[in-house]
Amino acid sequence: MKAQGAARRRIGAVLGVAGMVVPLSVALGGAPAQAATCTTSTGPYQKQVEKFLGRPVDGRQSSADCSAIRAFQTKHGISPNIGYAGPVTWGVMNLMNQQKAAGSNPNKAGKCPTNKGRIACVDLTRQLSWIQDGKTLKFGPVPVRTGRDKYETRTGLKKVYYRSINHWSTLYDVRMPYSQFFDGGQAFHSIAGSVWSPPGSHGCVNMRGGDAKTYWNMLKNGDDVYVYGRKPGT
Repeated sequence: MKAQGAARRRIGAVLGVAGMVVPLSVALGGAPAQAATCTTSTGPYQKQVEKFLGRPVDGRQSSADCSAIRAFQTKHGISPNIGYAGPVTWGVMNLMNQQKAAGSNPNKAGKCPTNKGRIACVDLTRQLSWIQDGKTLKFGPVPVRTGRDKYETRTGLKKVYYRSINHWSTLYDVRMPYSQFFDGGQAFHSIAGSVWSPPGSHGCVNMRGGDAKTYWNMLKNGDDVYVYGRKPGT
């Protein structure tokens, strides 16, 4: 994603965060349309999905299973939201499990530099970000949504070089609140949709509103950003 132009306000924008950060169905309608009927088919990840959702783990689709799966799909912009326990739905759930497992020590493997002072780390593999100072965790880890296939968030050591609290992308005609650019048009910024919504952004590091605001308050121009790993599916 390449965001261009100076920040400007637009009141009552009907698209909110629009297509660059959420699926088109979300951008145009606020959420994917509910399917007319729930699927009766048992998905290839039925047991895993049932366990994640706290359902009885029997590996057989029921109407209650389908309703629970469809609610999850709707919440996170997974389409089609017909309650099928397929690879996309399980992929999102599995990612959430990995993020939870990171706990309060996301840099346990030492992949984000600890000799830079304050630095914002972005782990593409686990879709996590946090701010650390040396070896001390200052904020996070928090879930993020990075670039999709062909629009990958670029890896390596970067620096925050431009900040725009009410940024507007003239390229995609969308709001990008709390934008902090660190590599070309790629930036941290908040979105209104789910940060777990597939397939991903056009390169930016999408964040929940509260997390993006905290990053805005904690970072400044010149601060280091380190991006590493590889987003699933890219």
